[in-house]
Amino acid sequence: MSRKPAAPMPAEIRSLLRAKQHPARSVPCPHCGAAEHRPCVVRANARRLPQPHPARVTAWARATAVCPACQVEPGIECHLGGKPLRDGHVHPQREAEARRTAA
Repeated sequence: MSRKPAAPMPAEIRSLLRAKQHPARSVPCPHCGAAEHRPCVVRANARRLPQPHPARVTAWARATAVCPACQVEPGIECHLGGKPLRDGHVHPQREAEARRTAA
């Protein structure tokens, strides 16, 4: 006897289940290559991590928030004195703004 396939999950329920996840999981991880809404993994052994990589949090903040420190729009790198921050980092104020808007 075979089981009937499950019905698609309604978007309202899906968003409630994802509410427990870190909002940075809404973007792909540039460090480990995890897809959107999937947990970050250790590249050596594919073990799932409970929190996203710092690079993923930075990418999420860059994609979703305006930077109060350097006044750049979402998607644009933060800068200091006209030069981009080292290694693609964002200002701490931008990360805080992204957390505030996600809550």
